[in-house]
Amino acid sequence: MMTTFLQKLVGFLRDELAIPADSIELAMRHHPVDTPHLLPMVLWNYGLVTLEQLDLIFDWLERVA
Repeated sequence: MMTTFLQKLVGFLRDELAIPADSIELAMRHHPVDTPHLLPMVLWNYGLVTLEQLDLIFDWLERVA
């Protein structure tokens, strides 16, 4: 079950950065559910986001968290 924060993060990734749902699902399978802030690093580690996108995600996390 996704937390509200994780739902917002996934929405941002999908809607603002156009990260494919398959990529998000893959990354979510490889990180603990209780640490949604690690999801961006998992995406980057698997090459599913660029450094530029990772920077945008961190900016978003600063604003929202």
